[in-house]
Amino acid sequence: MDTESTYSGYSYYSSHSKKSHRQGERNRERHKSPRNKDGRGSEKSVTIQAPTGEPLLANDSTRTEEVQDDNWGETTTAITGTSEHSISQEDIARISKDMEDSVGLDCKRYLGLTVASVLGLLVFLTPIAFILLPPILWRDELEPCGTICEGLFISVAFKLLILLIGTWALFFRKQRADVPRVFVFRALLLVLIFLFVVSYWLFYGVRILDSRDRNYQGIVQYAVSLVDALLFIHYLAIVLLELRQLQPMFTLQVVRSTDGESRFYSLGHLSIQRAALVVLENYYKDFTIYNPNLLTASKFRATKHMAGLKVYNVDGPSSNATGQSRAMIAAAARRRDSSHNELYYEEAEHERRVKKRRARLVVAVEEAFIHIQRLQAEEQQKAPGEVMDPREAAQAIFPSMARALQKYLRTTRQQHYHSMESILQHLAFCITNSMTPKAFLERYLSAGPTLQYDKERWLSTQWRLVSDEAVTNGLRDGIVFVLKCLDFSLVVNVKKIPFIVLSEEFIDPKSHKFVLRLQSETSV
Repeated sequence: MDTESTYSGYSYYSSHSKKSHRQGERNRERHKSPRNKDGRGSEKSVTIQAPTGEPLLANDSTRTEEVQDDNWGETTTAITGTSEHSISQEDIARISKDMEDSVGLDCKRYLGLTVASVLGLLVFLTPIAFILLPPILWRDELEPCGTICEGLFISVAFKLLILLIGTWALFFRKQRADVPRVFVFRALLLVLIFLFVVSYWLFYGVRILDSRDRNYQGIVQYAVSLVDALLFIHYLAIVLLELRQLQPMFTLQVVRSTDGESRFYSLGHLSIQRAALVVLENYYKDFTIYNPNLLTASKFRATKHMAGLKVYNVDGPSSNATGQSRAMIAAAARRRDSSHNELYYEEAEHERRVKKRRARLVVAVEEAFIHIQRLQAEEQQKAPGEVMDPREAAQAIFPSMARALQKYLRTTRQQHYHSMESILQHLAFCITNSMTPKAFLERYLSAGPTLQYDKERWLSTQWRLVSDEAVTNGLRDGIVFVLKCLDFSLVVNVKKIPFIVLSEEFIDPKSHKFVLRLQSETSV
């Protein structure tokens, strides 16, 4: 009886456990189905997946499915990470305002280009009109000019050609950026050219057209003088726009606000907005790419310590909140003595994991490259239809290194900067150019400059210039301005290069005489 009851109890327990197990599996499948349907866990999850329509391995479809599921699927090689960015209504309003401002900047840019083009066309047509109008209006009254005028015609033609090429090289260049204010020197040159041409037209209308001057040689020389003056204005433009800023006068210290990374640049006489443009151009090639995931650990640690503090109000609700804040600060200071040990061991553990996974990644990549080198030696004896191109070779060796690369990128928090497609493209590029495994790994072992990554992963394309002074003012000692984007800012401090006094000291070559002093204890 006891045995039978025991058996019946065991059967009831086993059947109940099986039912609960099946029910748990159905619940898990139900919860997992929307994620498998969408291909991601949530809207904050970023997963690197294979490009649609392209198999990971072109030769074996079965192996392709297996590699895709095991090495780059959700359990092993899916690079996932929670986004630390959120967009509020204020951000949406600011983005819409930036779009409206960008439309205004485009209108301003095209308007300035149109005005400059019309003014340039007027400048080049004015000398030709000065020469052609008298023969058209009063040809019979003009005095013969002869060889002198023909020589002046050739001179005007070549000078206009030189002026056209110089103007195209100096002014008609692709604009690098949209600045908030106009370029002062460029605007002054345009105004100077306009006033100069208008004054020449006024003099020409009053002294030549109204009086119908018959001295055609003097009219041609008047046109030649206009072309010469335009050439001198072009030389002035070269001095103001290009040569004036070449000599370094200031040193700019650029500091990123989030991690404190800094660089130093030497600039000449520039306005604040042009100096900001130079700083941004150098930022994309000199600063390592901004990685917000590296800052989450310290924020989480500080939040965890502050969350463990509790303040009890024993005097009632009428006490001042300042006392509570002081109490929390004092408690946090007392706990600081123990928190540095935790930080030390966390950093040591993280370094150990990084070194371990880096070693695994280096070994996996070296073995993969050795394999593709062996394939290249064997493929020379095969039929031409079986030879792989660099893309196919990259797809063939990628599964052997995908798992190690995935784990290393997740450990170093670089997973959101490298998609699977970009890794395959870089691998195919290295195979095409016969690059070593070390050259392939250089992009992933250390963070590179911003230009090394795709533009959609820069996180900084629109900037705002914040300055206490007008952005058209020139640089001077002590000026501080800030370049802000959505996630961080660049603080720029301007220092003037000090005046250096260099003196000369002459040493006679004949004065290099030496004496060997011997002691009794020496063995010489």
